[in-house]
Amino acid sequence: MASSSMRSSNSSWTPKQNKLFEEALARYDKDTPDRWQNVARAVGGKSAEEVKRHYELLVEDLKYIESGQVPYPNYKSSGGRNSKGF
Repeated sequence: MASSSMRSSNSSWTPKQNKLFEEALARYDKDTPDRWQNVARAVGGKSAEEVKRHYELLVEDLKYIESGQVPYPNYKSSGGRNSKGF
């Protein structure tokens, strides 16, 4: 699955870089000239090729999720709370 590929890549991503990546994708859409260079600059410490590959892996993950190939987690409720969270 793509998310394991993302984790095993030579380039690790910090939570802060992922957040900056998300914000940059919102700012620089597919019609933006030099999109990947702009995204890389916004993230910092990543090349245009790295951010483009990160995006491709994200799209791949979304396809798995939307096709139902990723099961929903089975969260167990904590003791003392009912189903409404009280």
